[in-house]
Amino acid sequence: MARHERLSTLLDMLGQREKIDVEDVAEELDVSAATIRRDLDHLAEQQLLTRTRGGAVANDLAYDLPLRYKTARHVPEKQRISAAAAALVERGMAVGLNGGTTTAGVARALAIRSDLSGRGDASGLTVVTNALNIAHELAVRPNVKIVVTGGVARPQSFELSGPLATRVLSELTIDLLFLGVDAFDPEAGAFAHHEGEASINRLMVERAERVVAVADGSKLGRRAFARICQVGEVDVLVTDVDADPAAVKAFEAAGIEVRAV
Repeated sequence: MARHERLSTLLDMLGQREKIDVEDVAEELDVSAATIRRDLDHLAEQQLLTRTRGGAVANDLAYDLPLRYKTARHVPEKQRISAAAAALVERGMAVGLNGGTTTAGVARALAIRSDLSGRGDASGLTVVTNALNIAHELAVRPNVKIVVTGGVARPQSFELSGPLATRVLSELTIDLLFLGVDAFDPEAGAFAHHEGEASINRLMVERAERVVAVADGSKLGRRAFARICQVGEVDVLVTDVDADPAAVKAFEAAGIEVRAV
């Protein structure tokens, strides 16, 4: 297991158990206790957990992993989802992208589509985003017009939120929104861990003609702290082929088109 995967796994364990023991975790992950101690010290330095004698306990940030750790999780599934979602975009569209590893993948997939190039001085695609990392990645693409919402950035997700972001979004119309979520339940709807992000994402949903949720199977059938929108406000769900069949059927029964890739 690579180090970045091990760090993500340790944070996941803390999120589930609230505390972990060095010796127990070393045995579970088949690495030395010294390796686990170094990993825990590294995460403690970034204030993602609190070290204790012989282990560590969770703090609030352990439940909302920073984007750099989330990136290492479910990589093949997210790549397939991103490519399939990007294929839904047509030239001339105004596309919305909120923050997240999967939506960042959609942005990268859009950036390499030569058929979206504009004509003359016109851009072939307009992207509206509240995610700084997505804006940074697409800003150098001459065929993409970038509109950034403004607002206050969260270091965990690079998303902008607050009144400034609300003011910009209220003046825009989005043809197609790719909605990254922390959890998506077929009865309760789409969720984010942070209430500020959920509020901005909700407004993006309201401003969009069509909403495509992009989520790997690990996020389906779950709920998080703050709801983004109701199930009926999502038109399409792009997920992976290993998603729970029962969850997929429940989304289809709710009227959502499900594309498993």
